[in-house]
Amino acid sequence: MIRMAWIALALTLVGCASDIPKPIREAPAVSITPAEALAGPDALRGQAVRWGGSIARVENRKDETWIEIVERPLAGDGEPDRYQVGGNRFLAKIPGFLDPEVYAPKRLLTVAGTLAGTYERPIGEFPYRFAVVQATTWYLWPLPLHYAYPPYWYDPWWYDPWYPWRPVYPYPYPYRYPYHYPPPARR
Repeated sequence: MIRMAWIALALTLVGCASDIPKPIREAPAVSITPAEALAGPDALRGQAVRWGGSIARVENRKDETWIEIVERPLAGDGEPDRYQVGGNRFLAKIPGFLDPEVYAPKRLLTVAGTLAGTYERPIGEFPYRFAVVQATTWYLWPLPLHYAYPPYWYDPWWYDPWYPWRPVYPYPYPYRYPYHYPPPARR
């Protein structure tokens, strides 16, 4: 009886573990890329898609928001890979108003919805054809955490058994692999 209660509690906690919507977490049965959508827009119209990337531009219209997104490959949970670029851009039409300060450029966004065809508009002076997604679900990924290090980063657990009798080195610190690295670059 107690085991069943523990199993029920564990299943309840697992069910509440993620705030990512299910259409974002799970890929559709048929995966279509933006390049395929541009190649055959009429044949693929109405197909379910899940695409993501970094926001390039946000444009609020009367009843919807158009978000221009630079495509990036998605991980298994739907999060765009911030270190790879896919090569295409697409437009996501989202009903209602989205604040451009929250949905700022370079933020990662994943949308799920249906393919609504193509739309041509310029990027600078170059005419560009976008695949258009009528989004039903979207998820703005949180910003990555950046840690502040002191001006001189040091390893507080490093122990030098030879101090102060260590030999003189031509460089200031003895070789301490893998415990001593320079601090990560600030962004």
